[in-house]
Amino acid sequence: MMVSDLIHDATIDRQDAEVLLASILEVERAWIYAHGDAQVQPTDIHRFRTGVEALISGEPLAYLLGYRDFWTLRLRVTPDVLIPRRETEHLVEWANQCIGDGALRVLDLGTGSGAVALACKSEHPEAEVCGVDLSSQALACARANGRDLALSVEWREGDWFDAVPGERWQLILSNPPYIAADDPHLYAGDLPAEPATALVAGKTGLESLEQIIERAPEFISRGGWLLLEHGFDQAAAVREILANRGFTTVSTRRDWSGQERITGGQWLS
Repeated sequence: MMVSDLIHDATIDRQDAEVLLASILEVERAWIYAHGDAQVQPTDIHRFRTGVEALISGEPLAYLLGYRDFWTLRLRVTPDVLIPRRETEHLVEWANQCIGDGALRVLDLGTGSGAVALACKSEHPEAEVCGVDLSSQALACARANGRDLALSVEWREGDWFDAVPGERWQLILSNPPYIAADDPHLYAGDLPAEPATALVAGKTGLESLEQIIERAPEFISRGGWLLLEHGFDQAAAVREILANRGFTTVSTRRDWSGQERITGGQWLS
């Protein structure tokens, strides 16, 4: 069977089909376009069709492949971690600006696969980066990614700031859970297969953001920054919470689709 026929017959998104087949054949996705008439071996056809069935049943492509590309990195992902998303690269962009301006002690709360911490470290090897997560399974994935990429990030297990008692940081980052418990989006796309603890914050969706903002001043150096990813409709609330807690220079940045996605503030007290 030819590559083009196998892709055409797959009852899933074409892009997912191309990525899946490229992974099975151990080629770049561009090869699929250039070699549509290439014959696929029966064993690879079986693997492809098995993968298609898994995707149809709800398994995310990233978990099926075992990796997700994020920033300039290829990261291992497992069902124990949230799948890194393109929107979160905006958090990395802003963080890298702060690091470039001298914020060299960096704390990533709820690090998951280590995506944000490792992306920052890859751009700024001179930075001292620490990633925190409550899940030991998530930290195992993050550590493996750090080893794979030869990037030295310190990993600590604990509940938000409890993992770094008495320490202060020049930059605190987080992509925390920010979905409300009754949000219908939890039943769409990859979300049903991802760990609920990385997605659901509570009744309003703001609970984790509020906890981080409330405690952050105890752990942030004067002049330091707190940058937070949040839901598309939460920016105004997050700006208000930051301002009420005493943060200044509060602003929001939009994601690729134009949605307000990252909000940050500076601590000058």
